[in-house]
Amino acid sequence: MVAPTRRERMRTATVSEIKEGARRLLVTGGPTAISLRAIARDMGMTAPAIYRYFPSLDALIAELAGDLFDEVRECVERARDGSGDDPLAQLAAMCSAFRQWSVSHRAEFALLYGTPVPGISSFLNACMDENHPGARFGAPFMQALLTLWRQAPWVTPSAAVMDQVAPILGPLRRSQGDVPVEVAHMFLCGWIRLYGLVSMEVFDHLRWAVDDQDVLFNTGLATVFEELTRRA
Repeated sequence: MVAPTRRERMRTATVSEIKEGARRLLVTGGPTAISLRAIARDMGMTAPAIYRYFPSLDALIAELAGDLFDEVRECVERARDGSGDDPLAQLAAMCSAFRQWSVSHRAEFALLYGTPVPGISSFLNACMDENHPGARFGAPFMQALLTLWRQAPWVTPSAAVMDQVAPILGPLRRSQGDVPVEVAHMFLCGWIRLYGLVSMEVFDHLRWAVDDQDVLFNTGLATVFEELTRRA
């Protein structure tokens, strides 16, 4: 492998610094606070100079989002790898790791999973592409679900539900192989519940009703797992 040139190393370092600046603005001011002008000012650059590294603010936000998806994926994969071979235990560990990352990175969660801002909508719309960072994030969950399915199948959903799941079957099968409709359905339902629990905690939407978020999360997760262990 040819070692990168000095110019290439400097470019890589500058790109990393720009993204770090974007993340700082995200954390301190939310997604709408990210600005090429502000990043350039903090770095001692002119705003036009940043366009040599990113053609637009949208392109920078999309690349930052990709990095964040990779970060949370690595977090859940570490949790999976430390939880043994039982796929149910792996799912529990990954769900808890996702929650921990999200609560510890509320602004980053808002960029990935909150109301889409300019620059993120088109990026998220491509998430079913197997090489998309969002698809790579979902892959460990899908793999654990497939293992559970192979151990013992679930009840086949109704025709109406199968029709709703149909649009995601093609992309899932391109990235994960022969995904049964039952697994695709469980993946979608499980994600909706996990996202709902975590987002309501991240955005403090249940502070008026719940004192112990741990109990709520664990109870909600237990309900999902009851369905995962209910066989045909």
